[in-house]
Order: sequence, then structure tokens, then C-alpha cells
Amino acid sequence: MGMGKRVSSSSPCLLFLFFFFSLVLLGCPSLGHPNYKDALAKSILFFQGQRSGRLPTGQQITWRSNSGLSDGSLAHVDLTGGYYDAGDNVKFNFPMAYTTTMLSWGTLEYGKRMGPEIQSARAAIRWATDYFIKCATATPNTLYVGVGDPTTDHKCWERPEDMDTARTVYSVTASKPGSDVAGETAAALAAASMVFRKVDQKYSRLLLATAKKVMQFAMQYRGAYSDSLGSAVCPFYCSYSGYKDELLWGAAWLWRATNDASYLNFLQTLGANDATDIFSWDNKLAGARVLLARRTLVDNDKRFESFKQQAEDFMCRIIPNSPSSSTSYTQGGLMFKLAESNLQYVTSITFLLSTYAKYMSASKDTFNCGNVKVSSSTLRNLAKQQVDYILGENPLKMSYMVGFGANFPKRIHHRGSSIPSKASHPQAFGCDNGFQSFFYTSNPNPNTLTGAIVGGPNQSDGFPDDRTDYSHSEPATYINAAIVGPLAYLAGSYSS
Repeated sequence: MGMGKRVSSSSPCLLFLFFFFSLVLLGCPSLGHPNYKDALAKSILFFQGQRSGRLPTGQQITWRSNSGLSDGSLAHVDLTGGYYDAGDNVKFNFPMAYTTTMLSWGTLEYGKRMGPEIQSARAAIRWATDYFIKCATATPNTLYVGVGDPTTDHKCWERPEDMDTARTVYSVTASKPGSDVAGETAAALAAASMVFRKVDQKYSRLLLATAKKVMQFAMQYRGAYSDSLGSAVCPFYCSYSGYKDELLWGAAWLWRATNDASYLNFLQTLGANDATDIFSWDNKLAGARVLLARRTLVDNDKRFESFKQQAEDFMCRIIPNSPSSSTSYTQGGLMFKLAESNLQYVTSITFLLSTYAKYMSASKDTFNCGNVKVSSSTLRNLAKQQVDYILGENPLKMSYMVGFGANFPKRIHHRGSSIPSKASHPQAFGCDNGFQSFFYTSNPNPNTLTGAIVGGPNQSDGFPDDRTDYSHSEPATYINAAIVGPLAYLAGSYSS
């Protein structure tokens, strides 16, 4: 934020007070950092806007109403609940499970810095895990992995409350396997079991028991869910990286949750050793390596040294001045991986930077990328730079979190946000009726999806704020889930 016009030096106290209160009124902490506590609260609140099912009495995003109340009925099971993945009305379990794993990991690592928001984080996790328990236990030897025909859904622009498209139910079985989606679901359930271990032991035990069952399914019946389900998940959420990374990730989480050596033995036989410079809902290799490296850095267990080396290799591919860096940065300083929804990679990688730095601090560890020495501060500074960019410290002075700061996206690619709510317009909008009036219009969305982080700017730090440009203007659960941990760290480190 600019300092504005100069004020006479004859009244320094007045100048200070004027500047201080200006910052406070704008929601900025006194030292010029973004208000991380506000951003943290909003990043979690966003998930209420993505809820499917019967909404609770404490629902704070009040323009949303009940939806998807018959989900699962086509398969004679109850699959209500869970989250819509992004700006559509489909429940894709693969990215939803990753979202849940990341929310859980963030809560495990940074819960003590969340303050009152830890209750909201647990509620966001539980909204997903209640649904996953249904998906994993409704039918023997079957894991339900999604609800809603994505092709027909994407041809409509209508509120989730008005859905009239087929709520097709998708599943994987022994004969149509999905080791990727099963491994990720097991990871989510195992990570969440640790979140609830001290606050709800009965629920924690149920989560862990279900995680073990789903992981066994993933290990026993090998195959990619993309091959089993085809156009139901592709090209939307194809498992492009295969399923070996999810088996590694799932086993790593089960190992952390149980200390059962069988999971360690399994993951050591996988041979999942490909180098990587990305982390996302699709490719979990880097996340698994950071998680496993914790055993060496925090617990001094040398059996995990190879994962520590792989985690360092990943960091060296991310850090800007590293000789082995394969990561581009915009002129404004934003990590840039891919043109479509780039911020999903930024938030996920930023989580790994923050968390690996935390593990390094425990043992005062450093490592080298060629001749560049890397400390925990190196990683934390880069992580903070990325978070600050998202929250408005960028060439456009644009916050890419809806409802945060003075300037944020107003025309996000999101059906519920862009169409008047049921409270203001009780009559249903049909499948096609939303396009002309609400999709193609240049008017701002009538409903604010507070906390939503959109796909973000282009490689030139530009952002058109155009609803039809889904690559840049669509929010997604997995973009938000990964930034909750870093925001909690920063909220606990920089007082407002």
C-alpha cells in the first residue's frame, strides 16, 4: 500500500497515528503485512460455500441452501454431503480427498497457531470425512468415488439448489479398480483421524479403521481409476501421474497414523522414485517425500534419509536461484507452473515449503542446491512471498482471495455465486437459463464466496476478472485447502 502524500515532519505523532489507523481500517496489520488472521478465517469459511447436502443451522455463507439431497439414490445408497469441487455442481472424490488430506495436514502442523479457527478447520474436514465414510462403507468391496455426470453438469449454468441433471453415481471395485482415488481417500481418512484423536476419540478410531480398509483395497486391486471410469473423470480429473504416487502417499499417512511397519515395508517396495517439481491433487510424490522426511528431520530416524534427499531435490527445483531450478516466476514474483489454475500449484508447493522449513528448524538442518545454501528461512521467505502475492502484494494490487482486501475478483466462475440466491429469487433457474443473464454478463456476482482463491493471474501478472475465463477466475477446494497451513503459520508469526 502506498504512503500517500507527504505530511509535514513537524507532527510525527499525528503522522504515525494517521498511518496506523488507516492501516487498521483497511484490514492491514500495523507492520504492513497482510492480515493473515483474517485471511486464515476466510480461507476456511470458503468451504461452507462448497457444501453439498443438508446445511447445518450454523451455516455462515447464507446465500447457499440445501442441495444434492438425493445423491446416491440411483445406487440405492446415501451419498449426501461432501463438497462441490470448484464452480460446478459435481462431487469428484479424487480432488475432494486431496483437499481433505491437505486441510488435515495443515491442522496437524499448525493447529496451535490457528486460535479459534481450529474449530472451523475441524468442521471443514469433518464435512468431507463424514461423506467419505459413507462412500467407503455403504456397499461391500466398493468405493464410491463421485456423484453427478460432469458432462451434462458442465452444459448447465444453474445453482446447486436447482440441479436437474443426472446425479449419476460412480464407483471403483475389484474388477474396476482405482488405486489412485482409493489411496488418496485412505490418506485423507488417516490424516483426519489424527486431527480428531484428542478431541473425538470414537470418531478418530472410525476414521482410522476406514482408512485401513480403503488402503487395503488400493493395494490389493491395482489400477488407475481413469481407466476404469473413462469420461466420468476425464478430462476433468484424470490421474495423469498414475497411481503409484497415491499408494506412496496413502501408505505414508497410514504409517504416520499407526506406526504399523507393514506400511513402511510396502512403501519402500514401491519404487516411486521419479524426480518431480510439482505437487497437486494429481501428483503426490513431493508431498509424500516431505511427510516421510519428517521422520529423519524431527525424529532422527535414518531409515528415511532417502526421502529427505528426494525432498531436498524437490526444493532445489523450486527455489529461484538454485542451479537445478525448473520453476518459472513472473516478473511480480509469483511461482508459475501451468497456465490453467496456476494458483493450485502455488498454494500446494507453498505448503511444502512452509512445512519442510518447520521440519528443518527442528534439527537446525540446512542443505545445498549446488553452491546455494538453503536454510529454513530460505524456504519460509519464499513461502511468505507467494502468500503475500496472493493476498494483494502484486503488480495489480489485486487480492486473489474473494472478500479479502479492497480489490478482489468480482466475476468468479462459480454457478452459485453468480446466480441470485433462493432467498432473493425462490423460483428455480433451469439448466440453460443462467447463461445469458448470469454467465455472460459483465455485472459482478450477486453472492460473495468469501475466502475463495481463484485460478489466479497469467504469466504476465495480468488478470481480466472474466467469468468466462475459468482458467483464471474459477476457485477450487484444493487451491484453498493447501494455503490454510501457511496462513496459520503466518498468522501465528506476524501479530496484527
